Amino acid sequence: MNRTILLFDIEQFGRRDDVEQAFLRRSLHDVVEDTLSAADVEPTQQYREDRGDGLILLLSGDVSKVALLRALLTSLPDALSNYNRLAAASTQMRLRIVLAVGEVALDPRDGTLGGVVGHDLNQACRLLDAEVLRDALRSRQRSASVVCVSDTIYQGVVRHGHRGVAADAFHRVGVLVKEGELTAWLHGPPAEDPADRGAEPETGRGTRRTGGGAPTARGPAPGTPADTGGGVVFEGSPDIGGSVAGRDLHGVSGGHVAGDVYLGSRREDRR
Repeated sequence: MNRTILLFDIEQFGRRDDVEQAFLRRSLHDVVEDTLSAADVEPTQQYREDRGDGLILLLSGDVSKVALLRALLTSLPDALSNYNRLAAASTQMRLRIVLAVGEVALDPRDGTLGGVVGHDLNQACRLLDAEVLRDALRSRQRSASVVCVSDTIYQGVVRHGHRGVAADAFHRVGVLVKEGELTAWLHGPPAEDPADRGAEPETGRGTRRTGGGAPTARGPAPGTPADTGGGVVFEGSPDIGGSVAGRDLHGVSGGHVAGDVYLGSRREDRR
């Protein structure tokens, strides 16, 4: 059967004791109930499988994916916020969430619970467990959830810009799995590359902003051909208001200047 696949996983569930895990599990069901209610999902439209630290939900095809995604981006964060306001520090809840779609087979056995199988479900579970989602949730300390959608959901729903679902709020991520790379779309800004932290922004070829807005001059690296011991090399094209060269002046392009050089207006009392 073709189903909408909705997965939830509680961050750092295994680090809690049994009492805390039981409390978190019950609370997750409450948060999910509020979210599905906001999306007008009826009990008869869902199959729910409890995984202890998370949930697998399979929703029938007549559930609006737009309404469901809107609820995941608005109603769920509100429900989590209300829960975490009253929960103890040891039972704070943060969630990784995946929304996908695909073919799923139900293969129940007497005396057992569950029994859902299928390639599309497997791929969605791999997205849920991907390091990129874990990193995103860790990096967003002010947010209690992170939502990732499959490429099918993005192409069929997100990119069309329905009300409450801004396409530019998602960015593409690649997830390596056994069969290759999965394309998915993560809600929120991309994680900052640690290599970019502290780097000065480039403002043009050979020019680097230092706070004042004007091109800066620096001495050449020792040992380079331009290293004359006391010269100044300009990177880029500095704006010079006139110039005066004292004594010798040789050449124009790539030439040599000997003696005094004045940049800007010359003043007799200042050299």
